[in-house]
Amino acid sequence: MAIAEFWWVAPAVIGTGAVGWFGVRRQRAAHARRLAYDAARHELRDARTTAAGARAEVRVARADLARVQAERAAGRASSSDVTRARNELIRAQRDARALAAGVRAQRARVAAARAVLPGAASDPARLPLAQLMTAHDTVTRRWLDYETDPAKLIAFPVMSDVRAPLTAVYLAERATAQRLRPRSAQTPMSPGEFAAYRDAVRRLEASFDAAEKEAWRHARASGAVPPAEDEPSAPRWTQVAQRVTETVIASSADVIARVGDAARSAARSDAPGDAPVDPTPPRTTPSSPPAPPAPDAPPPPVWPVPSRSSRRPPRP
Repeated sequence: MAIAEFWWVAPAVIGTGAVGWFGVRRQRAAHARRLAYDAARHELRDARTTAAGARAEVRVARADLARVQAERAAGRASSSDVTRARNELIRAQRDARALAAGVRAQRARVAAARAVLPGAASDPARLPLAQLMTAHDTVTRRWLDYETDPAKLIAFPVMSDVRAPLTAVYLAERATAQRLRPRSAQTPMSPGEFAAYRDAVRRLEASFDAAEKEAWRHARASGAVPPAEDEPSAPRWTQVAQRVTETVIASSADVIARVGDAARSAARSDAPGDAPVDPTPPRTTPSSPPAPPAPDAPPPPVWPVPSRSSRRPPRP
């Protein structure tokens, strides 16, 4: 009787769970689409808070200047104290103006992020986090080209040298970006975490570009790359790599020839006597074939082959 009265409980629970699951999924999708916009708004709030603190410092510095001027009139402060307070007010006003300009710039970023918000039916690859991770992978791929291409390893050793300052900066930024990188594009992130990862990827791109330009400058200075060659590009790098390989092969052959000459000179100097000794072995001329026998000559003797009986031991 009780089961018949409460038959509707199970379908209601299942329906509520399904609605809740779809609602959570839709909320996550909306959050993923608005991640860049929410991060921009988060930074705008931080910029406003910082600017408000700077304005408060201006008020404090202005009041402090008035106090020091009053004490100077009463003879309890020197002119250097007034100058110091005035300089502090000027500094605070300059910082406040800079932070106010930063707030205006951040408002423009919020408007730009709002304008490029992806739609609900957008490709997952166009979502903000997916695009940011793609940019991160692009920089990593460009760096691995210098690590896996033998010609680039020879022409651009600075890209693999951790002692180079710009390369060390890039490797440090690479470690930071890798630490802030989420596991996948579907990983939930807060606006603050996304903003930190975005800034790390931007610094990573800038540091790689600087290290790459420095590596190309060293390559041009050393002659590994022609001076008029532009920055690396896929179609033109094949020709550059071919020239680098040919140069390395030619220099290796030259080194081998020099080592051979040095070895021959050492062999001549170690030989006894005054006459130089040629280290090359003497050439042997092939012997002439034997002359055919005369027609009236007797045949050559045939040596007797011992019989089997001659090798048997004598019987007693």
